[in-house]
Amino acid sequence: MSQLPESTALPDGLLLAYYGDDFTGSTDAMEVMSAAGLSTVLFLRTPDAAMLARFPEARCIGIAGSSRGRSPQWMEAQLPAAFEALAALHPPLLQYKVCSTFDSSPETGSIGRAIDLGVRYLPGDWSPMVVGAPRLKRYQLFGNLFAAVGGEGYRLDRHPTMSRHPVTPMDEADLRRHLQRQTTRRIGLVDMLPLRDGALAARERLDGLRGKDVPVVLVDVLDDETQREAGRLVWEGRGEGVFSASSSGLQYALAAYWRSRGWIAGQPALPQAGPVPVIAAVSGSCSPVTAGQIAWARAHGFACLRMDLAAVLGEHTRAAELARLVAAAGEAIAAGRSPLVFSAEGPDDPAVTGFDAIAAGAGLSRADAARQVGVALAQTMRGLLDTHALQRIAIAGGDSSGEVASALDIAALSVCAGMAPGAPLCRAWSDNPRRDGLELVLKGGQIGAPGFFGDVLEGRAS
Repeated sequence: MSQLPESTALPDGLLLAYYGDDFTGSTDAMEVMSAAGLSTVLFLRTPDAAMLARFPEARCIGIAGSSRGRSPQWMEAQLPAAFEALAALHPPLLQYKVCSTFDSSPETGSIGRAIDLGVRYLPGDWSPMVVGAPRLKRYQLFGNLFAAVGGEGYRLDRHPTMSRHPVTPMDEADLRRHLQRQTTRRIGLVDMLPLRDGALAARERLDGLRGKDVPVVLVDVLDDETQREAGRLVWEGRGEGVFSASSSGLQYALAAYWRSRGWIAGQPALPQAGPVPVIAAVSGSCSPVTAGQIAWARAHGFACLRMDLAAVLGEHTRAAELARLVAAAGEAIAAGRSPLVFSAEGPDDPAVTGFDAIAAGAGLSRADAARQVGVALAQTMRGLLDTHALQRIAIAGGDSSGEVASALDIAALSVCAGMAPGAPLCRAWSDNPRRDGLELVLKGGQIGAPGFFGDVLEGRAS
């Protein structure tokens, strides 16, 4: 059995570096580390030495990406440079941060391809994968992923949203089988039984899986105990450094273990923000959770403005539609109301069920049309920020968050307050004085309570 020496304290310097496969997931990971009292910064592009020098105390560094919606060919062209830059910082753990609902397929957002690219940059003889995150209502049991919504738990291939995801529908909850479609790499599992039998049993199971072929090793997380033990297994088994494709479950597991050793504060906490007079929000999410949040916002005084997708995708009608949205949202702000511009309300919205026809009418593929919708939301938000002195904004939808945040002249983000689990309130760092200090929330489709947009307005943590 190989030796996995237990640490006596956290080392100085960088503890973890990660590349996020979308922007909302990237802020989710940043929230966990920040709440643990570990200084964390998220860059919106690969940082140079000057950018890194602005954050000398950072214990965790991330880069927000967009690979969740990209092809394997795109990943092969773009990810190596990001991984190389992060590996050059010599973190003990290099993470490819994935969504806790494992959004991926062989053709789009291939987690397997990302692993095959990333393991080259650290010397480890295993690649841990931690996906379960009980705080986010995500649970992995004997390699199968479950998620709760509306107080009810579902195996992911029977989940009301993920089983019908428009791009990467989940038809297999066993993550070993799902991932094997994306890589030829060996895949193993340390399930909850050895985790609950103690550190020695878990180490022995892991030692039976390690190898020069650098297998992926999934680690079950069902509850606080298995979460802590998953963190122990990864941290004490990191050796000279490992690459891990994991959700923020990795951050939660590490923090739980470090907390159990007394190395970080005993209770995770973030400051509260307080209210602002008005916010602006945009949503490109098709999730029923976000649909419920839009309905709540409409019933509570928000100016909810539907984007005309046919118009925004039309070459000759796009500019007029964007101008209409910015003008209508501006009128709401002037009247003291918070505008919320959205592209759809849930998976059964005609804008979703008829999207292929709308895209075809504009002469676009589905993927190109979806990206154009995100760009239109970004241009709408940029137009509002250029003409109104807004302190706080919200963006719903993983792909939309990436498009919008990338268009706002923001170099980096840090967490400034708690909000919904997985969607903290962030502070923008920018050379543009109109953007520097802007507060923003990037929300995944499944995240947040019904009154989420009201919580952002009032600065309430849910």
